[in-house]
This record gives sequence, structure tokens and C-alpha cells, in this order.
Amino acid sequence: MDNKVKSKPTKRIFYGWWIVSGGFSIQVLVTSLVLHSFTAYFPLLQAQFGWSKTLISGAFSLSRAESGLLGPIQGWLIESLGPRAVVRIGVLVLGIGFMCFSQIQSPLGYYLTFAVIAIGSSLATYLTVGSTVVNWFVKKRSLAIGLAMSGFGVGGLLVPIVAWALVTFGWRPTAFYSGILIILLGLPIAQIMRRSPEEYGYLPDGEEPIVLTETKGQLLPMEADALIRTREEPVDFTLREAMNTSSFWLLSVGHGLAVLTVGSVSLHLVPHIVETVGLSIQSASGAVAVMTTFQMVGMIAGGLAGDRFNKKILAAGSMFLHSGALIVLAYATSMTPVLVFAAMHGLAWGIRGPMMTTIRADYFGRTHFASIMGVSSLVVMFGMIGGPLFTGFMADTTDSYTLGFVIIACMTALGSLFFLVAQRPYKTEQQVGITDSKPR
Repeated sequence: MDNKVKSKPTKRIFYGWWIVSGGFSIQVLVTSLVLHSFTAYFPLLQAQFGWSKTLISGAFSLSRAESGLLGPIQGWLIESLGPRAVVRIGVLVLGIGFMCFSQIQSPLGYYLTFAVIAIGSSLATYLTVGSTVVNWFVKKRSLAIGLAMSGFGVGGLLVPIVAWALVTFGWRPTAFYSGILIILLGLPIAQIMRRSPEEYGYLPDGEEPIVLTETKGQLLPMEADALIRTREEPVDFTLREAMNTSSFWLLSVGHGLAVLTVGSVSLHLVPHIVETVGLSIQSASGAVAVMTTFQMVGMIAGGLAGDRFNKKILAAGSMFLHSGALIVLAYATSMTPVLVFAAMHGLAWGIRGPMMTTIRADYFGRTHFASIMGVSSLVVMFGMIGGPLFTGFMADTTDSYTLGFVIIACMTALGSLFFLVAQRPYKTEQQVGITDSKPR
């Protein structure tokens, strides 16, 4: 019996790109109404309730911890229920959370509803989107991740619309109708998401090989499982196997050190520009816009570069760029260095973002990626929480942001070494045999 392998060119758009568009869209929707817009609600809540900055900011810090703690559970949900169901749940929880938030009267209500909002936004966005896109791409994985995650930056550009609604209609109506909008738009977007290409008869990157077996003079398609096995891919690691490698911990700690800078800047950029540099809030808003623009450019550029060059070098270089940017900001005395910082930091953030996801997928495979990334988020969480807290503590202690920013910059630069020494792990022949013996 002779086996013949033929390849049929794909005439229609590969469905993976629809997955990318869905991920991009849900990121735009959620980040524009939640993550980027939180600072716009800040002064309105303070004016109405008279709450302290510490009380209002506390919800933001707790939400970062909540997202990290949710990671392992979210990874399990993605693998068990599929990304479509998880995005649906996230959208419903987020929408209901916003509607409840519009009715708060006390700090307890504020914290409880913000917790619900944090859970919904986490389920609907980063980990779910990233793990789904990873399943649909291998050769073009970095580009696909970069395009999907660029929705985060686009969401930031829509914040002026949210701010206009807050001023025009008030924060309660804006929050309530934001919840309705999230559900009305988010549920259709969730329908786009699919678990993996193999379930629909083709392979990552749009490759649709037709494998035919000659039997009694007729050419018959091989079974789907045999078709999948014809493609050469790295052997997938289970969560336990990944956690037993040094690379898992090196990448997790390196990622955590990277977001020290991101977390620190996210909360303290505007206060530093206004209080230390002596510029206006409008100038600070301009710097944020520049940073967001360069972040989007970096995500697309990083996605293109990641599919062609060494991802570890790109990640390490981005972290050095983060560090240099933060040093520039620490000693800024005018608008020019602030804008230089915004461009450098945004570009570094954008390029590094796709690398954090695609390196792990390259090293550990697609099958258990969601669980592996979810547990890794527990480590990364400490960077996102520690950056703002440490910077705030140093600012209170020294009456300046400068020393805190410099220390964070040095730690982020150190984190680049973790990526450079993290080597691709390989399974032993015995481990590979055990994995292959399991039913697929």
C-alpha cells in the first residue's frame, strides 16, 4: 500500500485570524472601559464620597493580586470548558459587576464590586486570549499574539470617550451602561473563540494538508489523529513537568521583574510628572498617549520580529529598554525627557509582551499552555503588586520618586539575565514515551 501526501492551498481566510480579531476586540472593549478608565473614575469617587487616595487605590492593588491568584483556576477552566465558555462567563461577570458598581454607597460595596469586575476582566482577556491564539499558531505565533494584544493599546486611546461620558452623564449612569455594553458586545465576540484548529480539521498557521491513503485503488483520508501526528511539533509538557524545569521558574521570575516597572509606572507616572517634574495633568495625559501609541507599534513590531529572531534576545533587550526609560523618567526635569521615557517604555512594553507568551509556548507546547501560564501568573503577580507598593513606599520615605524608580530599573535590568539563561527544556525518551502513550 502506497501513501501519498498532497497539500491543498487554503483559499479562504484561516480561521486563526478570526481568533486574533476576536482577541483584539475583547481586549479593546475591556481595557477601554475598565483598566485604562479607572483613573477617570478616581477623582469622581473621591469627590462624592470623600474617600482617601489610599482607600480608592487599594482596590486596584487587590485586583492585581486577585488576577494572579485566579490564574491557575482560569487555566484549568480554559482547558476544561474551552475559551469560548470562559470568555462568556467573564463577559457576564464583568457586565454584572459594572452594573452593581454603579449602585455602591460604601467602601465595602466598592471593594466587593471591584473584585467582581476584576474577576470578569481577567476571565475575558489576557490569559484566555493568549492561550487560544497560541493554539492556532506556531510559525506565525508572535505576530498573532502581538496583533491580538495590541487591543490593549487601542483601548487606551478610547479613554477620552469614557471620560466625556463620565463628565456628561455622571459616573453612575456611565458605569451601568458600560456593563450593558460589555454584555451586548462581548457575548457575540465570545462566539468567535475556538479551542484548537485540530477540532475543525486543519492545523496551526492555516496549513491544511490532505493526507490520502491508497486502499483498493481509492484514495481515502487518514484519521484525524494520524493527520495531526504528521506535523512535527515540540513535545508538549504537562503542568507538573513544566514546573520541574528550571526554565519555568526563570521565565516566571524574569516576567515578574519586568512588570515591576510596568506596575510602578501604571500607578505613579502621573503623580511623578505633576509633583516632581512640575508639569500639568494635561502634559501627563499627553505622555500616556505617547506611551500607548508606541506600545501598539511595539506589539506589532515585536510580533513580526519574534517569528524571525531569537525571542530571548528580544525579551532581554526590551527589559534593558524598560530600565533605561525608567532612569530617564527618574531624572526628568522637563517635558522632553518625559516624552523620551514614554516612547522608550511603550516600545519596550509592546515588544516584550508577545515574547512573554510565545517563549513559554515554544518551550512547553500548546496542550497545557493555559495551566502552565496560569500558575506562572502567581509568580508574576508579585512584580505587579510589588512595583507600585515599593515605589510608593520609597516616595513617602524620601519625599521623591527618583530613588524608587532607579532601584526598580536596576531590578528590571537584572531580570533580563533570567531570560538569557533560560534554555529550551527537553523530555527524556522515557518521558516522551509516557506522554505519547496517553489517549489524545
